[in-house]
Parts: sequence; structure tokens; C-alpha cells
Amino acid sequence: MSVSAALLDGCAEGKAGLLLVEGAVGCGKSEFLETVAAHAEDRGALVLRAGGAATERGRRLGVLRRLAADAPPGSLPLPVSPHDAEDPLVLRDFAVAVRELGTTAPVVICVDDLHHVDEPSGRHLLHLARETRRAPVLLVLTASPHEHDSDPLLRTELLRLPHFVRLRLGRLTPDAVRAALPGRTEAEAALLHEASGGNPLLLRALLQDPQGRPGDAYARAVLTCLHRCGPATPRLGAAVAVLDGPATPAHLARLSGTDESTAVRALAALEDAGLLAPDGPHGRRGHHGLRHPAARAAVLDRLDPADRSALHTEAAQLARASGAPDTEVAGQLLAARDTRPEWALPVLRSAADQHVAQGDPDRAVALLRLAHEACPDATSRAEVDIRLGVVLGRTDPAAAEQRLAAPLAAAGAGQLGPQALAPLARALAAQGRIDESAGVLERLAAAGTRAGGSRQHGGIPAGDPLDGLSAFPRWAAGRRSAPAESGTDPAVRAAGTTVHPAALWALPVEAEEGAAARSAELFLRGATLAEGTAEPLAQALRTLLYLDGPARALPWCEEFAGQAARRGAPGWLAVFAGLTAEARLRLGDLPGAADTAGEALRSAPARGTSVLLSALAGTRARALTAMGRLEEAAAALPRSAPAGHTGGVHALAHLRARGHHALATSRFHAALGDFLDIGRHAKRWGLDRPRVLPWRTDAAEALLRLGEAHQAERFLADQLTTRDAADPWVRGTSLRLRASLREPRERQAMLAKAVDDLQRSGDKYELARAMADFGQALREAGEPARAAMVNRKAWHLAKTCGADALRERILPGHTEDDTGEGARADAPDAGLVATLSESERRVALLAVHGHTNREIAKRLYITVSTVEQHLTRVYRKLNIPGRQALPVDLDPAAAGVPV
Repeated sequence: MSVSAALLDGCAEGKAGLLLVEGAVGCGKSEFLETVAAHAEDRGALVLRAGGAATERGRRLGVLRRLAADAPPGSLPLPVSPHDAEDPLVLRDFAVAVRELGTTAPVVICVDDLHHVDEPSGRHLLHLARETRRAPVLLVLTASPHEHDSDPLLRTELLRLPHFVRLRLGRLTPDAVRAALPGRTEAEAALLHEASGGNPLLLRALLQDPQGRPGDAYARAVLTCLHRCGPATPRLGAAVAVLDGPATPAHLARLSGTDESTAVRALAALEDAGLLAPDGPHGRRGHHGLRHPAARAAVLDRLDPADRSALHTEAAQLARASGAPDTEVAGQLLAARDTRPEWALPVLRSAADQHVAQGDPDRAVALLRLAHEACPDATSRAEVDIRLGVVLGRTDPAAAEQRLAAPLAAAGAGQLGPQALAPLARALAAQGRIDESAGVLERLAAAGTRAGGSRQHGGIPAGDPLDGLSAFPRWAAGRRSAPAESGTDPAVRAAGTTVHPAALWALPVEAEEGAAARSAELFLRGATLAEGTAEPLAQALRTLLYLDGPARALPWCEEFAGQAARRGAPGWLAVFAGLTAEARLRLGDLPGAADTAGEALRSAPARGTSVLLSALAGTRARALTAMGRLEEAAAALPRSAPAGHTGGVHALAHLRARGHHALATSRFHAALGDFLDIGRHAKRWGLDRPRVLPWRTDAAEALLRLGEAHQAERFLADQLTTRDAADPWVRGTSLRLRASLREPRERQAMLAKAVDDLQRSGDKYELARAMADFGQALREAGEPARAAMVNRKAWHLAKTCGADALRERILPGHTEDDTGEGARADAPDAGLVATLSESERRVALLAVHGHTNREIAKRLYITVSTVEQHLTRVYRKLNIPGRQALPVDLDPAAAGVPV
């Protein structure tokens, strides 16, 4: 205010003044003018106020009349008619009258928005400025630097006057905003400056909105600025909002329906007002969209919906004509909801693929849904649906599976050609829907036959119809063959493919298992979860889990489940959390498996049913059943039974969970039916691997409960002749059940072998079950002391696993404070255990598992006397009375014992 104060002082001393205040809309010109007027009145000056208005430009002498009305009555003469306004005598009389007023007090004339002043009034003001240079008259005028005056010469002529002073009001700097808001933190002040651009009007509006976040007041202020920046800016602002990014003035001019020079001037006004985003990296000024999303929303929301759609359509056409990326063109089509252009479909599909590659599946899904509306025929609609099914797999498994329903129906009606059938078969196979995928391949084969049997020239896509299925990385390429047992194999071969849909879910053949596990881990080390790698990663993890063991696979499963969670991909999370839960279940971590599966299920969209989520819910239900929480397990099962998808691998997980729950609730026939169904599907698809689906041991357990010992023996014997019979987990679980069919002495030896195998497998739950049976066999054989030791170990294992029902079966009513049968309540100190030598640990560990001294000697290739000596030293070091007080939590890995 120092300039205005100096001018007021000069006016009080009898000197004339002429001040032109320029600034963008909202930067305080009117407030400045009112402040000057108030100060002048406080100092005894006569203040005359008036202002121009865009709506009154055609009202001649309107501003002059307002000034006269503010003066003492009759003191300022006005022209009799507008035609007299140009008369030099009339102009002189007005100036003389103002000078007369100045003889009694200084006169301060304040005129706002000079650019809107009507031309005759402007001529009077210019003449007044010339004729009052030696009178105590101060003219304070405000104007926009970007608006044309009614009289194009007015500001130029004012500039030529010797007492002319120009003052430019700019936006507030970040420091000025911080200084003006002492109660705000530095971070809050920075956000307020960023949203307002330093425009005082916008800043005040922000402070009116709750918590300083752009709301209704901010939106109204943005619209006010747009309208006050000039007649071209509302339409141009709409064009900027529609484009929402870098654009040339020519582009904006065409979209807003104006000429380029007007667009340039309007853009400068918007930029000076702080409405536009900061300059881009290439220094293009003012062409980078509105400053804040709330500003863009305010501008777009005020548009008529039809006008807004038309603007977006025109923007799409302009973007395509200028060679803009498909993502930009498609974004405008999506905003317009317009699929009329003949080029819309390919552009939308191309843009969707680019958004998928950029990690934005939600945007891709929106574009594909619009592309579906643009499809002219069943084949193109099916192709878009299939792509939607693939993309939705990342975020919404149920929607991904449901999206393939229409293409399947069209395929069944014979409406799809080979170009759609092949990707449909691939998508179904990737979802684990084996029978449906094979059925599509049959139709593909029939199409080839009708076309003359030539895949190259008859319309069938060249190459394998399942080629391109991303779940076959290089490390798995060697086992891409159709399963030997499959009722759909003839159709698959007729289609000219060597890859069966079930191959995605198959484990390598026995001769390749070691190399496959090593290659899978090598692949995992160099891979990152992204579009195109989700299926290969899942296949590699399954290979590692079932061939190299859950302990080796678990960290990798957790890593990729974490990546899926960080990427906000609940569909991928369901896949990798399911593998994590399965690995934990195979290690006997029942609570961990249930919690992992439960968290992933809660993360998935809660609409519809999904075969993938059914498998995840099945894993959770199996863990809960093993824990004895049968009601919770039953509650988890209904979601895992989607109708119409029994021909998929994920449905087998549901069947197994339901069968286990039926076993636990004494519904043995129902359980047997589920397990036999699993076997039929697994055999038919060539997926009969006990490491993955041990349906024979499950069925044998149900048969034993039904008293069908002979049939149970047949299933168990059959499992021990499969290619997986050497796997310690498969053999251990088989031997545990088979032992119940043997005489007591043979049963004891078979259970001891089962315990050994299951210890190596790492499955603490199955080990606890085997040890519980072993303890029972020892008791029946008249060895209560050994039985008590084995039961104590089994009880502690069951407790570690969270298997409360099993714990209660082993030692009913037993708690940690109980001494049990001959067991000490105070376990040896961990520090004492650490004093044991490696040899002593080995002997002690075998003793804990119920082996006699002679059995220990035979296993470790030492004498019985050496065993006795080792045990004596162990008792002494641990300060325990004997074998029954040995700690149950000795670490077999630390002892290096293959028990």
C-alpha cells in the first residue's frame, strides 16, 4: 500500500494522481481499490465510486452516471443525451466540475474493472485525467491485463500521461501463504498454496471448506474466476478440463470454438489467476490442465451432460487426428461413453492392453467394458469378454470367471470362429476349468475338419491352440504333453494340439522332478509379479511346493503373496495366498493356514462365487477341521461350492475339504463319495499325483470308518505303487493307515516307519497323528512307558499345530501343567539342551520318538552299549531321571537326524 499511500499524501497536498492497478481475477484488485477508498475517506477526501460490468458495456455513460450519483447533488453535470458525450464542451464541463469539488477537499475517484467501462464514460475519465494534473484529484483504476477495453486507445493514452503509475498485483508466494496462516503447519500451508496457486480468492475459499480441503466453496470460487476472466474463458476452461493434460492453443481453440489468438489470451488469464497446473517439463506455459482435480470436477459438473459428452467425443477425434496415443483417445471415448466412431473398437482394445502393461487393470476393465458395447458381432464380443476375463483375474476372480459365460454359450451355439475359440480355451485352462477348455478344443477341432483339415489354410490359427498360455515358462516347456489318462485326449489330438488343458496343473514326470524343482526356484529368483507372469509364477510355486517340500516353497509363496497385496491385486493374492496356506497346512501350521486363507478371502470382492476362491475357502476349511473347529469349517464351505464348475481343478479342493469335514462329523459315506469323485477327475485329467491330491488315503480312511478294511487296503496298496510312493509324506500317511490293518507287532513296526517318514516330510500335524497311533500300538503291546513318551511328544506336536481335537484324543484332559504318565512338569532348560553333543542329540531324538535302544543302534549303525552310554550322559547333562523326561521339542534339523 506504499504506492497508494504516497499518492493519497500527494493528493492531500494538492497534487494530482493517476494509478492503474492490474492483476488477474481473484488477486485482490477490488479489495485494493476499496482499501484505498476507505483510507481516503478517513483522511477527509471526497470519494466517488463506480465500476464497469461486462453486461453494461452497451449502456452509454453508465459509469459516469454512477460517479455523479456518488457526488454531492447537482455538482457533476452530465450530457443531456449520449450523443453529447463527445462534445468537447461537455467533457470540459465535467472536468471543471471535478476541479471545483477539489477546492473544498481532495477528490478520489475509484473505478473498478476499467476494461468493462463503456466508451463514452472512458472518454470522460481520460479527459479528466488530462485536465486535472494540477488539481488535488486522484484517479484509481483497476483492470485485467488480459481483457480488451471498450476503447482500445484508453489505456495507451493513460500511459502517456506524466503522472501515470501502474501497479501489478500478483499471486501469493508460498512464503506469503505461510506468513498469512501462522496457525497452520508448514505442510498444511504448502498444500493450501498448491491448491490455490497463491490466488487470494481461491485461498479464502479453501479456508472456508472443511479442513482446508477443496470443497463447495473452492468449486464456486473456481467457477467465479472462470467467468470473470473474460467471455472466452468459461468455454476454454471446459476444453482444458476435458483434455486434462498438455494441449496446444490451436487444439484448445478448436475444441472451445474460438480463434487461436483469443485462446492464447484466455490461457494467459487462467494461468495468471493460478487456475492452471504448473509448467510442464518442456516449458509449455499454461497448457497442462487445471491445477487441482476439484477444479476440473467443478468445471465439468457445470456442463450439460450432452454438451460434455460432445466435447469428449470431439476431443477424441482431435486426439486421434493429431496422432495422440491410443490411451489418450480411448480415455476421451470412455468419458463420452461414445462407441460410434468406426475406429473406436480397436483403439479401446489397444488402450486397454497398454493400461494392463502399465499396471492399471481397473482402467483397462473400464475400456474393455465400453469396447464390448462397440462390438458388431458375436465373435468380437466374445474376444472382448475373454480379454476381460483375463484382466479381471487380477482384481476380481468371480467376475473373471463369470465373464467367460457368454463366450462359452456362444461357442456352444456354434457362433464363434477359431479366432475366438483358441483364446477361450486358453483362458479356461488358466482358470483351471479343464472340461470346459477341452470342450472348446473339440469345437476348434470340428471347425478345422469343416475347413478341410488344414490349420494353416482352413481358418484354424497356426500353431498350438494353447500356445501363448503364459503359464508355460521355459523351465516347464519340457513337460508340455497331454496327460496319459484323459477322456478328452482324442478331441485334443483332433484339434492338432499336443497340450492338454490340464498340463498347466500337472507336475513333471518322475525322471524330471529334481531338475524341475531346481529350474522352478531359479525362475522364481529372477521373476517379478506382473501381467503375464502370474500364471508361470503360480506353476513354479506348485512345482516347488510338491516336489521340493513346503519348507522350501513357503518363503517364495509369502514373497509373491506380499507383492500381490502391495499391488492391490486381490485376485492374484487369492492365488498366492492359497499356495501359502497350502504350504503352511503341509507343515502342520493349522492356524497359520486358516488365517492366511481367511485374510485373502476377506480381501477379495464379496460378490458372486468363484472356483478360485472355492479352493482358498477349501484350504481354510481343511485347516479348521483339523483344528477341531467344525462349525467354522462348515461356515467356510458354502462359499466354496460354485454351481456349474465341477469340471475344474479348483473344485477338487472344495470336494476334499468337504470330505474331511464329513469325516470329522461321522458322515462317512458322504466323505467317501467326495474322495472318489476327486479320484475320477484326477485320473481322467492325468493329474493323479498323491503328492497333490492323496484321494486314496482319504478314501481309505473313510472306508476304515465304515468297516470296509479290504477295500481300504486295496486303495492304500494302490497308492504305494504310484510314482509318488517314495515321497516321505505320501508313504508316511499311507503307512499310518495301513498299520491299522496289521497285527499288533507288524502294526508297531509300520507305524515306526510312518513316524520316520513324516518327520522327514516336515508335516507336524500328520506326524502327531502317526505318533498318536504309535503310542496306542505301544500301549496295546504292553509297553506303557514307551507309549507315554510317544504320546507326550504327539500331544506337544498337536499343541504346536493348533490341533486341539487331536490333542484331546491323545491325552484327554491333559494340560501343560499336568505331569502326565511318568513325565516331569519341569522341562530341562534350553541352555542344558545346548550342551548335548551332536551324537547325544541324535540318540535322544530317536528315543523321544519311541525307538528302543536296539532300534536306535540299528538306525545309527552303533552298538546298543554306545546308545546306553549316550543316553546316560544325556540324562546327567539334562538333570532328568530317565527316558520319559526327555524334552519333546528337540530340533531334528539341529541334530542332523533323518528320523
